[in-house]
Amino acid sequence: MPLVLASASPARLATLRAAGVDPTVVVSGVDETQVAGLPPAELALQLAELKCAAVAARPDVPVDALVLGCDSVLELDGEALGKPYEPDEARARWRTMRGRSGVLHTGHCLREASSGRVAAATGSTVVRFADVTDDEIDAYVATGEPLQVAGAFTIDGLGAAFVTGIDGDHSNVVGVSLPLLRELVQELGHAWPDLWSGSASATR
Repeated sequence: MPLVLASASPARLATLRAAGVDPTVVVSGVDETQVAGLPPAELALQLAELKCAAVAARPDVPVDALVLGCDSVLELDGEALGKPYEPDEARARWRTMRGRSGVLHTGHCLREASSGRVAAATGSTVVRFADVTDDEIDAYVATGEPLQVAGAFTIDGLGAAFVTGIDGDHSNVVGVSLPLLRELVQELGHAWPDLWSGSASATR
């Protein structure tokens, strides 16, 4: 069964491929700033739903496909932190985050193209940050990595050394919770192994 990933995130694509799923990537083009004023977990879910709907409406999406939209935000002090985009903002974020814990929320929306049926949920994982120095923050921001990722950090890249631990699903922090996605696939009446690519299923 083909999966269409409505996300430009290389980390989400790599996570799915490592799990035996080789999706077609179609970037939604949704403006993430159009939704505001929601609690962080709800914000992540609504943005995921918007991205999923935008891609599912495209005429080139296969009728037998499942379309997956995802969006992640970091909750700190009750505030939703998305991508900082600017170096000064990323530095300020890290000075606030260091030595503390936040909650990474990833909204998932899965739509069956043939029927329009939808299964959606938000995964939440506690992330504990190291008490990094100003020099480490400056060096990290200079790499550009934190500018384009939710919460200004990664757990599968250069930022991994600045995360001392998590409570919950690791893949959710990367950007797509594999256990949660499996549940959504089942909710729509399909089996997770149906999404494995031919080469992946042949090796199992």
